[in-house]
Amino acid sequence: MSGKSQPVSSRWLSDEDLYFWDQGELIKSYERLGGHVQKDGAWFAVWAPHADTVHVIGDFNDWSAEVHPMQNIGSGCWECFVPGALPGQRYKYRIRNGLHVADKCDPFAVQMEPPVSHGSSVQGLSAVLNPLQYDWQDEAWMKERDGAATLGRPISIYEVHLGSWKHKEYGISLSYRELATALADHVSSLGFTHVELLPVAEHAFYGSWGYQVVGYFSPTYRYGTPEDLMFLIDTLHQRGIGVIMDWVPAHFATDPQGLVYYDGSTLFEYDDPKMRYHPDWGTYIFDYGKAGVRNFLISNALFWLDRYHIDALRMDAVASMLYRDYSRDEWSPNMYGERENLEAIEVLKKTNEAVYSYFPGAFTIAEESTAFQGVSAPTYDQGLGFMYKWNMGWMNDVLEYMHEDPVHRKYHHNRLTFSFVYAFSEHYILPLSHDEVVHGKGSLWNRMPGDEWQKAANYRLLLGHMYGHPGKKMLFMGSEFAQTREWDHDHSLNWDLVSSPLHGGILRLVKDLNTLYLECPALWNDAPDGWAWIGEHVNDSILVYERRQGSESVVFALNMTPVPRENFRIGVGEEGTWRERLNSDASLYGGSDIGNMGRVDSMPVPCHGRPASIVVVLPPLAFLVFRKDP
Repeated sequence: MSGKSQPVSSRWLSDEDLYFWDQGELIKSYERLGGHVQKDGAWFAVWAPHADTVHVIGDFNDWSAEVHPMQNIGSGCWECFVPGALPGQRYKYRIRNGLHVADKCDPFAVQMEPPVSHGSSVQGLSAVLNPLQYDWQDEAWMKERDGAATLGRPISIYEVHLGSWKHKEYGISLSYRELATALADHVSSLGFTHVELLPVAEHAFYGSWGYQVVGYFSPTYRYGTPEDLMFLIDTLHQRGIGVIMDWVPAHFATDPQGLVYYDGSTLFEYDDPKMRYHPDWGTYIFDYGKAGVRNFLISNALFWLDRYHIDALRMDAVASMLYRDYSRDEWSPNMYGERENLEAIEVLKKTNEAVYSYFPGAFTIAEESTAFQGVSAPTYDQGLGFMYKWNMGWMNDVLEYMHEDPVHRKYHHNRLTFSFVYAFSEHYILPLSHDEVVHGKGSLWNRMPGDEWQKAANYRLLLGHMYGHPGKKMLFMGSEFAQTREWDHDHSLNWDLVSSPLHGGILRLVKDLNTLYLECPALWNDAPDGWAWIGEHVNDSILVYERRQGSESVVFALNMTPVPRENFRIGVGEEGTWRERLNSDASLYGGSDIGNMGRVDSMPVPCHGRPASIVVVLPPLAFLVFRKDP
């Protein structure tokens, strides 16, 4: 065993630290709380205001609760120094509150080990002392990234669940390091600009996909060490690929070794039983009105940007944070008797302000499904301060439209066009995410109508409309080659599909769409002046619109029926040669090769309220992209 704790007069947390903790303003509290390795041992600090006693137990004292008592230094914080404690050693806190005694993992632990038993009394996830030392090689990336500038640049996101992207053998996932080169090669070859990782913070239940978090500061042990995750991110950055991480501030797992009933009281969760439990996910909800909870969450957001060089946080389930009555029959109103969760709204604002203050190269994204105003507006303009919001309305409407048999689509045309009404009310990301291929929804492929050829053609139409529509782009893994079965976190993607002509053609189309996106500034302009109607033909289920930036014009024409349209006239702004930049009916994508020989010349015939026009053939169930020659 190591020696006993430090003299009472020795301190780790300063009076200034405690003052800011009380105010909910110690927003880099990961630098002060948790286990911190020093030259001759380690300091430990934890927030447990209702505890009677707290002891550090671990490898350094044979898991004895008699050796290292922690000192209550005020503001609900406890600390102690353990001489001789070393990196790699495991530890927990034994917390006593009256008759309640529990061994708890450190909320600020930066590493956790798999669930094991230490002797007869200590089980479950344990924290591991780790100074997080890694030699980053991404200086060029970090210097050049600019969160605000992304608004006028292309963002094409590849969403990934690391455990099921690819298995090295049946049921065995790739490690962080094994994923690094393979994932970077795949993503860069297809032209995606960012990878979005489903939550990598520690979670006891693998089937939660990481959304039921136990260790908010610790990457999951399942794929390697914290340094291994840093290697994955570093590799992606060196290949010019940004990294977005799903972050879960809306609720936390009820596993007993985690945050729940942490110091023998409802510390992190709501005291109010009506507000404490989340009926949708079987989790507990943070009480955002507590200063310690604000410290914890804002600090956690900054931690991933700081220590792991994460480029963006996509905040999960924001809608459930905004409203106190979200998905519940019984709820308690706010101080004004209304449904808005004022404390949660304040935490979201302060988190976004802290992110842009400390890490201006980063940005934040809200998964928010309601009509709450100003999600992506700055906080100084009464907004929540996110840079982007997922466009859930577009996603729901377009998938429902595409599911319709083409003969019925003219009766549902508004589902395809309604999103243009509000397309510029927020800074949007268009998500075809993991949520659309689980829980019995089936794969995107099987939601397309018709036989195999028609499914592929409709699938290509869906992709073309996403890249033509204003907003940044996002595809869940497997969508790039039209995975045929519903996503299952226990199984690898069906990579063998890529060798089939239809699915391999879709993979080629995704690459070419990303290439088009990257080379056309008109497609980056998601402001109102970057899009315009050319024409819609409801009875024929045809849609034609323009993307533009300065003098650049890119025209999208979509034929949502299996009937080719000969001699179809499209109004254009000026005469010249218009290149058929993409045709989703090309044989290399699996189509029937009906098209316009790569180019058409305009004529001075007005159409669609424009002075000139081009006459084209619209292939069946296909989209065309025309770009005017300079």
